[in-house]
Amino acid sequence: MTTVLLTGFEPFGGDAANPSGEAVHLVAARWTGPEVLVTAVLPVTFTGAAARLRELIAEHRPDVVIAAGLAGGRAAIGVERVAVNLVDARIPDNDGEQPVDVPSVAGAPAAHFATLPVKEIVGRITAAGIPAELSYSAGTFVCNHVFFTALEAAASSVRAGFVHVPWATEHAPGGAPALPLREIADALEIAVRTSVEVAEDAPIPGGTLH
Repeated sequence: MTTVLLTGFEPFGGDAANPSGEAVHLVAARWTGPEVLVTAVLPVTFTGAAARLRELIAEHRPDVVIAAGLAGGRAAIGVERVAVNLVDARIPDNDGEQPVDVPSVAGAPAAHFATLPVKEIVGRITAAGIPAELSYSAGTFVCNHVFFTALEAAASSVRAGFVHVPWATEHAPGGAPALPLREIADALEIAVRTSVEVAEDAPIPGGTLH
């Protein structure tokens, strides 16, 4: 039986909600399989998020790992392609920690590529009428840290990656780009389904000029 691990994040700072965590709950509530879907909401802390993710991978031995997080200011679902081995926190995490210029995993490579079919995921989300894009930077905060940790912790046979989501319209700050929470959950479910079904990514251009 195929097992998929899907994670989101708790609210950060003074925010009332985090659409990544809420969307993960929504996907779990309507999931009908046939794959086993394991879901979790991670803390927005460098130490706690990485440790919890490693525990979940060790416990459930998933075939696919997809982590999701909020990218406030983005207007589209961002399917991340590159995780860098760098923590450079512009602001403190929920534990008040603010590490600067340290690796996510000491001794690991400088970067890892997502092993999900990222281009196919973007194409299918877009085809469903939800704005989506391929992204080449997951930042240097907890989201990228979890992304890199997932690729380090997962076995070579496990497909892993990260999806950034905009604010949900239900809780977006005034003027911020947003999507309905239902569409964010739809996009995550499409990412899961595509990762299970597609063996090789779509051979189409997905690069950027700057």
